[in-house]
Amino acid sequence: MSLFVKQLTHIDVSLWCSTRGLVGCSWQVDAVLDGELGEDGMLFDFGEVKPWIKRTLDSGLDHTLLVPTQARGVSVSECAEGLCIRTATPYPMEVRGPKEAFTLLPWQSISLDSIAEHLSSELTDQRPQNVHQVTLTLSDETDSGAAYGYSHGLKRHSGNCQRIAHGHRSRLYIWQHNARQPLLEQQWANWLDNRYLLEQADIAEQTNETLTCCYQAAQGSFSITLPQRLCTVLPGPTTVENIAIWLAEKVASESGVATRIQAFEGINKGAFAKFSPSIAL
Repeated sequence: MSLFVKQLTHIDVSLWCSTRGLVGCSWQVDAVLDGELGEDGMLFDFGEVKPWIKRTLDSGLDHTLLVPTQARGVSVSECAEGLCIRTATPYPMEVRGPKEAFTLLPWQSISLDSIAEHLSSELTDQRPQNVHQVTLTLSDETDSGAAYGYSHGLKRHSGNCQRIAHGHRSRLYIWQHNARQPLLEQQWANWLDNRYLLEQADIAEQTNETLTCCYQAAQGSFSITLPQRLCTVLPGPTTVENIAIWLAEKVASESGVATRIQAFEGINKGAFAKFSPSIAL
């Protein structure tokens, strides 16, 4: 007997790729539970399936940096903050933070299938008595429009968003003249893709080549050093609200046209903002 739950939850992470670098991801999660019916005629109460799986994911790899420790150019060491991750290719990066901000995987690369298999095994090990196996399927959001991945950290956040190198893959809608602008959406999504977004106040060091962002949060001390060309600096916290405001002003100023932005933070949530080149709306 199998029980399935479609779009049970979603996962927001950043991962390190030896060809693409730091990549922000958002994945939808579907679940299938195989087992035997209990005396109550149920395999597993639907009301308990979602919180059980979501609790496991939230306390595990969700909102962490996924690190393939056997990838070329990756090194992991302990440091005062907890762990230090250094990379060499496709560009140098250093991230420091508490151990719970990272998911270390003994692989050469990370894929949707390998993560799904890893999580399925983890949940199967914790399964209820009459459940024999748990199988998760991860997928990118199905949308034909423009989307971009980004990484960031929110030092004031009370939850796991404070981790300095977690990320999202987000859709982007741009309206001008009361109509969507697909070409403009794709242009800006391409520019934003795989960037690191940070707050101006968190810049600790800046050279012609690199930028270092540091902050103290409730979970501990965090820092990240990246090539400056991959960083986008916002005047305030890199919340989705501020991203929408910043984008609306940026797009409107460059195009000379009043602009409305719908910016997403991962899947199914986000913020709207409007801006005119002459007057903020």
